[in-house]
Amino acid sequence: MPLVILALFIGIPVIEIYLFIQVGGWIGVWPTIAIVILTAFIGTSMLRQQGLATLARAQAEINQDRLPVREIFNGFCVLVGGVMLLTPGFLTDALGFALLIPPLRAIMGRFIWKLLERSRGVHFSVYGTGSGPSDGSGPDGGPVIDGDEFGVARDDDRANDNTPRLGRRH
Repeated sequence: MPLVILALFIGIPVIEIYLFIQVGGWIGVWPTIAIVILTAFIGTSMLRQQGLATLARAQAEINQDRLPVREIFNGFCVLVGGVMLLTPGFLTDALGFALLIPPLRAIMGRFIWKLLERSRGVHFSVYGTGSGPSDGSGPDGGPVIDGDEFGVARDDDRANDNTPRLGRRH
């Protein structure tokens, strides 16, 4: 994994420099600079618009007592896409615009979800009151969180309250 990150940190700037030289040779220096500045403005506008819309949808999901998983993923993609559009370069602009296109995000989200389901059998579920396998509530009426790798903190680890806490598996 560290080699992949190193390759990205070296490879992406090299590709961007190559593309700047090629595009600058085809259309000239000033139009190339204008395109880079224009994509930054368009990216900022799209980031603001889609970010606020995603935030509103997440708030609506929370208000309906649903976990906003899709909106969290979309918000992350919009944030990364916006950062890529603010970064000067044609490759990063193309990737950034791709992350700001909702149908492409949906396809990418389904692909990532399937990868997560296949990897190591990871599965988790969050049940709110009344929606779990039985009645959905924990011992104190709170939500039940099923997971493969968790442990419950000992009573002496708690901070003088009755809030159940997840802890490290011993």
